[in-house]
Amino acid sequence: MATRLKSMATLPKLIQSMRNEAPKRCNPVLPSLRRAFSLYDQINLIDNVPEDQLRFQEFNETSFTVNGVKYEGSLLCVGNLLMSWTPRQFSDITPDSLSIFQTVRPIPELLIVGCGRNIHPVTPELRQFVKSIGMKLETVDSRNAASTYNILNEEGRVVAAALLPYGVTS
Repeated sequence: MATRLKSMATLPKLIQSMRNEAPKRCNPVLPSLRRAFSLYDQINLIDNVPEDQLRFQEFNETSFTVNGVKYEGSLLCVGNLLMSWTPRQFSDITPDSLSIFQTVRPIPELLIVGCGRNIHPVTPELRQFVKSIGMKLETVDSRNAASTYNILNEEGRVVAAALLPYGVTS
């Protein structure tokens, strides 16, 4: 009986504390290999990651937040270089839109294409172009493309990402 009274007395305090909790963030935060290991294993397998290294932190329908700076529209990332990119929808991604990779050295081992909200199949012409440069091609939604880029970049691998905003659906 005493435990029942005690639990009845703490119930209003519990409800009140739940009401006072801070609201959840509206922008999804992208996962990071460093964050995953530090949270679960209390270790950091990747030591001394430079502060100037690109890290996608958040995204919304029209933009990405990279190293605390919000960028609107499509982005092209090569190693630790970030630039605005002209395609606004998946059909705009052509060998011409990726022609910068004909001059970039070292050649990235992987090009991650973020297709927006949905994954789209790549044309044989585009796949052949990427292969002729010496890169592998991976197409995923933009959220997973940014996360994969973060992880591979933190590992020190030479990777590139071509990202459409997450709100793009076609």
